[in-house]
Amino acid sequence: MQITEGNYQISGVNALDLCKEYGTPLYVYDTAKMEAQYKRLTKAFKGTKHKMNYACKALSNINVLRFFKDLGSGLDTVSIQEVQLGLKAGFAPDDIIFTPNGVSFEEIKKAVDFGVRINIDNLSILEQFGSYYGGTYPVCIRLNPHIMAGGNIKISVGHIDSKFGISIHQTRHLERLVKSLGIKVEGVHMHTGSDILDVDVFLQGADLLLNVARDFPDLKYIDFGSGFKVAYKPNDISTDVEELGKKMTKIFKEFCAEYGRELEIEFEPGKFLVSESGYFFCKVNVIKQTTATVFAGVDTGMNHLIRPMFYDSYHHIENVSNPAGKKRVYTVVGYICETDTFASDRQINEIKEDDILCFRNAGAYCFTMANNYNSRYKPAEVLIHKGKAHLITKRQTLDDLLANQVEIKL
Repeated sequence: MQITEGNYQISGVNALDLCKEYGTPLYVYDTAKMEAQYKRLTKAFKGTKHKMNYACKALSNINVLRFFKDLGSGLDTVSIQEVQLGLKAGFAPDDIIFTPNGVSFEEIKKAVDFGVRINIDNLSILEQFGSYYGGTYPVCIRLNPHIMAGGNIKISVGHIDSKFGISIHQTRHLERLVKSLGIKVEGVHMHTGSDILDVDVFLQGADLLLNVARDFPDLKYIDFGSGFKVAYKPNDISTDVEELGKKMTKIFKEFCAEYGRELEIEFEPGKFLVSESGYFFCKVNVIKQTTATVFAGVDTGMNHLIRPMFYDSYHHIENVSNPAGKKRVYTVVGYICETDTFASDRQINEIKEDDILCFRNAGAYCFTMANNYNSRYKPAEVLIHKGKAHLITKRQTLDDLLANQVEIKL
């Protein structure tokens, strides 16, 4: 989003006009940014046989899924519903990898029926899988590298106490299960966390995973997860994917030469692909000043954007209605009956009631985590594609809130 002729615009579309047409609160996504991020990643690993599987939990609208499919992406899913969305979006089953955690074996069997790739992250399910399918259906194995990484403990998933993955210290047990049950392992996988800045963390995990991979002779691919950091604040730093690509490509080629054939290197980017493409617009309902604080109360809350409350995450906030205004200090809060503070003591161009504010980095884990707390409606979603706005999710109504409720006579 840039200021052009005094107005904020997204790929040539006026931001205030979008808010007038579709109302607020409103999520807006720019496919131009999604495509640029996807091409940046694929270019970084062009020296290898590679595949990017978009992690659709970040933003699961079917139009976004189709967009990435058309770019050549695969799909990373974590629930049977995401698998079904991916198939409906047109992904071939072999282009979908299913990496659940803590689900029933019945859900695993449903995924097998759909023909997608199965990624198993615990020994109990692996044993059930092997007993049921034997070597008739190949699997991928998710390992836990015991690496503490990520921008927040809640998104660090590769440490020793994590519920995700089979411990690297259980590989002997893993190998015995695979051999005794005749399980065909076609891939190995790991994911250490999100918002990882240090390239060396990826390389450390890669070294561990490749050491385990040597013990499985029928591999087709090795999946290194994702966790690439994007910029959240002005002048913020992000993962140097070009440096990572250069170093990982060298390591992976050397491994493939030792392994005896070329394998595919895979990643599961979600936030990296869509975070910066997203903008969340809301209207200022009230300016309230206390003895110490100036509050800007907006027409949304943690029901629509929970990340600041859940993860203490930072979202840069701009006053779209006053691009050239003088900076003042505000605490931006929502309208939910909780302490739903988006930002405290933040410098923002002077805000008045009815102004439109914009939250940056609203493409990943924002709308997908929205809910109806306080019986508030979920907002609309708009996709900007080639300079044109498209409504991709309608704003909810009271009928939507009541659709699945069953009224009874008491």
